Amino acid sequence: MRFGKSEWSSFESGIGREWLLTNGIGGFSSSTVIGANIRRYHGLLVASLEPPTERRLVLSQLHETIVVNGREYSLSSFSTGNYINTGYLLQSSFELDPLPAFTYVSGDILVEKTISLVYGENTAVIRYRTITGSDDVEIRVVPLVNFRDYHGDSSKAYMRFAQEPGTSHTVIRPYDLDLGILVGCSGSSYEALENCWFEGMYYPVENERGLNAFEDHYIPGIFRIAAKAGSVADFYFVCTVCQDGPDVLANRTWKAGGYMDPHYGKSAMEDEKKRIMALTAGCRNDFHRMLVRSADHFIVNRRSTGSKTIIAGYPWFTDWGRDTMISLPGLTLETGRYDDAADILAAWSRYVRYGLVPNMFPDEGGEPGYNTVDAALWYFEAIGAYVGKTGDTALVKEILYDSMLQVIDSYINGTLHGIRMDEDMLITAGSSDTQLTWMDAKAGDTVFTPRHGKAVEINALWYNALKVMEHISLLLGYDAGRYGRIADGVKESFARVFWNEEDRCLYDVVNGDEKDRRVRPNQVLAVSLSYPVIDGDMARMVVAKVWKDLYTPYGLRTLSRDSEGYRGRYIGDMFRRDSAYHQGTVWPWLIGHFITAFARTFGREPAYAEMPRRFIEPFMDHMYYACLGSISEIFDGDEPHMPRGCFAQAWSVAEVLRAYVRHVPDP
Repeated sequence: MRFGKSEWSSFESGIGREWLLTNGIGGFSSSTVIGANIRRYHGLLVASLEPPTERRLVLSQLHETIVVNGREYSLSSFSTGNYINTGYLLQSSFELDPLPAFTYVSGDILVEKTISLVYGENTAVIRYRTITGSDDVEIRVVPLVNFRDYHGDSSKAYMRFAQEPGTSHTVIRPYDLDLGILVGCSGSSYEALENCWFEGMYYPVENERGLNAFEDHYIPGIFRIAAKAGSVADFYFVCTVCQDGPDVLANRTWKAGGYMDPHYGKSAMEDEKKRIMALTAGCRNDFHRMLVRSADHFIVNRRSTGSKTIIAGYPWFTDWGRDTMISLPGLTLETGRYDDAADILAAWSRYVRYGLVPNMFPDEGGEPGYNTVDAALWYFEAIGAYVGKTGDTALVKEILYDSMLQVIDSYINGTLHGIRMDEDMLITAGSSDTQLTWMDAKAGDTVFTPRHGKAVEINALWYNALKVMEHISLLLGYDAGRYGRIADGVKESFARVFWNEEDRCLYDVVNGDEKDRRVRPNQVLAVSLSYPVIDGDMARMVVAKVWKDLYTPYGLRTLSRDSEGYRGRYIGDMFRRDSAYHQGTVWPWLIGHFITAFARTFGREPAYAEMPRRFIEPFMDHMYYACLGSISEIFDGDEPHMPRGCFAQAWSVAEVLRAYVRHVPDP
């Protein structure tokens, strides 16, 4: 991807596109294409101290100034609310191939800035390439340092930093912790400053979200890089976090090949380029490559389990059970990362309790939460997809099968939150003050989308889980008759209980005599899962209703526009946003299941054969906006469907990738 000056004729136009790099342990780097940070989650290094959690903003920005014959030209872009620094006016291009690179031109001087992370480390490497004309040039680089939780904001009144400066580096110690932040650039000269701060950086996105939009950063000093006239030179700036004490940091810094070795930065950056490029071997076009590279962002190591896991979304989510199981087929199986899939499934299997898969591992550690009815059922879909793709029944027999038995038995006999199989063999769950399905927005005691009772997708997933269990039991040579008999009962009850003859679709929730006839996308799972619980004319009518009432170019609305309570804009403070989260907001992850359901019904007709490609095409455009090369969490229900929420979401990428590979053939 390459963008030029016409994309940032103003500050506002320049902050409309963001980029993301990740380090495989939960840390990341992100900003806009003009380098201006517009949200609290932006920074050149957001470190993960307990992978993939305990994230800290470490390096916010590097502010560069070119000095030529006593004249200064600032290259940095930022806002303080009432002032905008316009370094973007000297920026000639932004490229993402595969690392973000900014090019600035002032007269006969060109400066290129490329950003990289070191995979598996909390380390950022920034290369400055200078091409000079007829004059000597000095480049001054000022780091803006922090050490606050990535969800928060900071004020100089509460921040404490000490530093141990060297000639071309400094080691910063925040809050008297036994932890060092190394900031350095081989070939530069460093001048330490006393009690220096950047005050009042403004984040317009946080202002839109109803949150504090200003914060301060610590400035430890100034790095000076001298570039002779008529020269081309590279300088590598390194920022890293060391939690192992000063001796370890010193050893890593000064040893041959260490952080301050002139060759370290080049080697680290080239290694990361090669790693990213290798991910896309065998991809059929640029769109496919972008999806596969984006998939890599979400697959990370979790220290507490010693295994891989899936980050639900950037910049603010960690790993969630439901999101992990929904995302696993697309992110791992469609990218050939079978070992990662096996590792993830095995790790989560160890945390099955009460027949439930954890909803999430908390940021602050401790026991995971078990407040979801569907994560355990999506677990079966993921396992079934894994076995279908790899044929690896040994993993299931040796590790997964006991947890699968526990889930089935617990759902039949009853478990937490009122989750149990009723007399009609359908699953009922929850109460008026719980939110157990994926439509789980809640603020205080307010549940915005109460769906207690028998939810349509939960019972589609229940049928699917029973059929997966039946199939795998047969593969392993175990008795499978019980699961098949219950599945038959579920299928018979499902059609009878959920079919809405008047509207020719499925009720969303049935709770005794109460039947929620509002049109929601959950019913599409009755057609799209590996074992659909409905077929024939009924399935076709469901897909037709969803297509007509809920489809948008970026996914399915969570509620039809004609329904009471529809909210078409996901804006405002947290309460207003949560109240719209599943009340009309568009979710891209649903497009994958819609395409699969469509392919099984309308897609068999020649007139509709090209529709899966047409359903995918809007995402080919979207990946050049919002977060470059990725897919947003949600979009407004109303046109023009502005992207909202997380700018890069695992199940959005996963389901578009899965549907593209499965249902869109090469032209």
